[in-house]
Amino acid sequence: NLRRRYETSDSQFVRERMHGYMTASKCHDCGGGRLQPAARGVKMDGARETLDITEVTGLTIERALEFFEDLKLNVEGEAIATPILREVRSRLGCLRSVGPDYLALDRARGTLSGGEAQRIRLATQVGSGLVGVCYVLDEPTIGLHQRANDRLIATLRHLTNIGNTVLVVEHDEDVIRHADHVVDIGPGPGQHGGRVVAQGTPAEVEADEHSLTGMYLSGRRCIEVPATRRPLDSKNSVTIKGAAANNLKTVDATIPLGGIVCVTGVSGSGKSSLVNEILLKAALRTVVGTKVVPGPHQRINGLQRIDRVVDVDQSPIGRTPRSNPATYTGIFDQIRKLFCMTTEAKIRGYQPGRFSFNVKGGRCEACQGQGVRRIEMHFLPDVFVECETCKGRRYNRETLEVRYRGRNIADVLDLTVEEAVEFFEAHPKIHRMLACIRDVGLDYMRLGQASTTLSGGEAQRVKLASELGSRPTGHARSLLDEPTTGLRFDDVRQLLSVLQRLADAGNTLVVIEHNLEVIKCSDWLIDLGPEGGDRGGEIIATG
Repeated sequence: NLRRRYETSDSQFVRERMHGYMTASKCHDCGGGRLQPAARGVKMDGARETLDITEVTGLTIERALEFFEDLKLNVEGEAIATPILREVRSRLGCLRSVGPDYLALDRARGTLSGGEAQRIRLATQVGSGLVGVCYVLDEPTIGLHQRANDRLIATLRHLTNIGNTVLVVEHDEDVIRHADHVVDIGPGPGQHGGRVVAQGTPAEVEADEHSLTGMYLSGRRCIEVPATRRPLDSKNSVTIKGAAANNLKTVDATIPLGGIVCVTGVSGSGKSSLVNEILLKAALRTVVGTKVVPGPHQRINGLQRIDRVVDVDQSPIGRTPRSNPATYTGIFDQIRKLFCMTTEAKIRGYQPGRFSFNVKGGRCEACQGQGVRRIEMHFLPDVFVECETCKGRRYNRETLEVRYRGRNIADVLDLTVEEAVEFFEAHPKIHRMLACIRDVGLDYMRLGQASTTLSGGEAQRVKLASELGSRPTGHARSLLDEPTTGLRFDDVRQLLSVLQRLADAGNTLVVIEHNLEVIKCSDWLIDLGPEGGDRGGEIIATG
């Protein structure tokens, strides 16, 4: 019945609902190889193994390079294959040089992290051998273990040595120190920034007294190692038995409760498989009651000790311009109630819905409360332009005539978090949440800023602030995947203070991270490895 409804329904809503009853599995005929038996019947002889095309594309980049280096061909085959092999070996060598040598060649594009996808694109450029090109990279060290930084820096240096310019937006200390010229923009974020604070060689920026980046590079400012750590008890823990998702080799992991637990290891060692694929999905299934299927494992003990599960990832907090930090954190409901309590609103009989841009009544109907209108561009991405009727204010004239402390609802949404903290100082519920957003380093953000314009790191910190500002209800476990993405030195310090406050409240934070500052401030470490891909998937050390 479900299959019939899925195949015959014209409703997208019904089809999406039917997806909740489905799970992906490999094709029984080809085993996920995608090709028919005749195509899989053609094999090539390597030095150690004979493989068909699906088996070759299932190799990791490093193993594939070894296979093509050792390929056995006769005289005729050698003559035919020489130019092809030269290209294959060159491209595989470029992929290995930028870091992700643990990835399989047939890895689905959608399963790659942003950093992995960026490094694969970089490898394509390295292999092209172009000169006179300006390459612009936005945080290429995302998802990279400290050990892999040297290989990435060597690749960038190779691009400059052959006659190119490499412009890198980066927070990583190693990359900054290896740069030829550094431009430091600040001094603060948002409206407090936008100026060039210092520029020159890394040594010149380091010596500049006005540069916050220079202060951290020189050691004048630093993130201190905690004087004490929380004593975690292995008896009060969640234990994963027989974890075997992706490259995990049937490992047992004990995660103590009540502190900051950091999961570390080289890229591809199995951190996300252990935390996101098994622990998170199993916890959501047990605690929340969702239908997600966790990765292969024998059992998990201790989930009954958890009351709430919070996945603080870098996915957007909303996918339309209607969503913003005020609506996501819930403070917009309180703000609308405040406007309803004004004398003008009472005279006109306005209810909270009047000040919502999601329902008819008070919003601008020309743009349906979005403040922008979408123009469909055939064969090009859609373009958003400011609404000509409301000039981006979202509301109609009657709604904007109601003011609270001299500001209308559109003016309030245009406040930065820093300004709003002072404006709503007399309202504890709103003030507490705004203070939490400020504490995670987002005081420059506007309350009504469209969620589509937030970076992944900003979205993740809004989620953290929402969790920090909510009323505690039992023991919560929060899972964070590389929360330092997009953060400079001082932002990391602020983030750590927020994580410590959450842990002090008795919550457990499981953090996947490469950043050494976060690792050194944790209460407990679980280190996976020793390498990535097939040579990883084991727990090397805990404590």
